[in-house]
Amino acid sequence: MPDATMQVAATIAAGPGPQVISLFDEATFTATHLVFDPETRDAAIIDSVLDFDPASGRISHGSADKLIALVSEHTLQVRWILETHAHADHLSAAPYLQEKLGGQIAIGEAIRDVQGVFGAIFNEGADFARDGSQFDHLFTDGDRFRIGSMDAIAVHVPGHTPADMAYVIGDAAFVGDTLFMPDYGTARADFPGGDARTLFRSIRRLLTLPAPTRVFLCHDYKAPGRDSFAWQTTIGVEHSANIHVHDGVAEDDFVEMREARDKTLAMPRLILPSLQVNIRAGHLPPAEANGTRYLKLPLNIL
Repeated sequence: MPDATMQVAATIAAGPGPQVISLFDEATFTATHLVFDPETRDAAIIDSVLDFDPASGRISHGSADKLIALVSEHTLQVRWILETHAHADHLSAAPYLQEKLGGQIAIGEAIRDVQGVFGAIFNEGADFARDGSQFDHLFTDGDRFRIGSMDAIAVHVPGHTPADMAYVIGDAAFVGDTLFMPDYGTARADFPGGDARTLFRSIRRLLTLPAPTRVFLCHDYKAPGRDSFAWQTTIGVEHSANIHVHDGVAEDDFVEMREARDKTLAMPRLILPSLQVNIRAGHLPPAEANGTRYLKLPLNIL
């Protein structure tokens, strides 16, 4: 039987659905979702991207500016800027978007665990708070919130990292880096604090949602044989067709597969710059005495 949190989420998913506009950033394979209530025009942005060139160290705002243009075009009011987790593959544009559009920056409360681990890796000093206070709001498992007239629920889905959250808004679930398209499978679980068994159990929670629930993903890498990017599916299709966790896959078999697969994967290209920024809610590290901000590159750590 699904637990109480997912029973509530299933009830919400049966209600009216939001409108969703997604932007895909091929440089980081990231889907950002603009979610809004068609009645009130209240909106949330989920998993935004700050453009970053690691060769030059330059940041830019082209991806974020596209979102800002869409918000203006559709006369929306951004209430939430949501992160599903502290991403290891792209920098968040949350502070830039908040400055331009307003809204609260939010993530799961387990971000404190991630801040503790990576605060140590980057040798952050006492001025770096490890209490999640860089974010405006920290969700706990089962927290309910609203976007206009639409009910929403935050669901803790650890495994990829300790702090992953999914957001169920009406008949749509935004699942971050738990599930991928059915032909690609599931997220890795070998980052610090990740765990394949925990990931399997989180995914099974999500799969208790009604079969028609729309599922919006954070990434796509085009599975072999597929020529186009995709980031939307349904719970029902994930149940029947996900190559890693379709119905009938046992937990132990999944863990064996996931751990073996993870051993073959390289670290994400932007993991070190991304996490330095994303554990700060997208804020860049403070400037040093010469007025310049720096990103650290710790050697032989990961």
